[in-house]
Amino acid sequence: MIFRDKNKKLLLVLLILVVVLIFLGFKNSFFEKKSQVPFQNNKDNIESLKEANCSVKTKEMIVQGDSMAPLIEPGQTIKALFGYYNCHKVKRGDVILFKYAGNKNLIIKIVKGTPGDSFQLEKTSVAWNLYVNNKLVVNSENKAYLLSGVRYKMLHLYEKSYKGIIPSNAYLVLGNKTSGTLDSTRIGLIGKKNIVAKVQLP
Repeated sequence: MIFRDKNKKLLLVLLILVVVLIFLGFKNSFFEKKSQVPFQNNKDNIESLKEANCSVKTKEMIVQGDSMAPLIEPGQTIKALFGYYNCHKVKRGDVILFKYAGNKNLIIKIVKGTPGDSFQLEKTSVAWNLYVNNKLVVNSENKAYLLSGVRYKMLHLYEKSYKGIIPSNAYLVLGNKTSGTLDSTRIGLIGKKNIVAKVQLP
């Protein structure tokens, strides 16, 4: 009789343990699934926000002036990608549109130097050459820029002020004329916030 009672008690304990284990397993499974849902939703929200910030608007525009010739001729129609740089880095060699306080129209130029690049001016027999990362800067026809007068002085001022290193969120931009145009040789380095579009070349 005592043996049977012990067996009953043992069976009861085992039954309770089984019930507890089943309950714990169900509980863990439930909370694991529940905790995954907000994480997925947050990820979706982040992706949606990223896509919203990276929306690019394409606009056709006609180029005025010859500062980019022969790479881009006066009267040529270009495609400007507005909002492109909200989610892409500005790269050396990009053709960009930027705004400048002294000009009501957007200005089109080529990025020749990006943040962290070194730049320096070296004197020749006739004017000054520009070097970025110790490489001679040339235009689309592989001709070196020759800067003199106020154009040399403007870049030299920035060279001294920043010890020959382009600071963060600043860019060195030039036209395609080797003597300089309305670019960094006249207005200095430009800020990232002023760059509004990337130009898609044909």
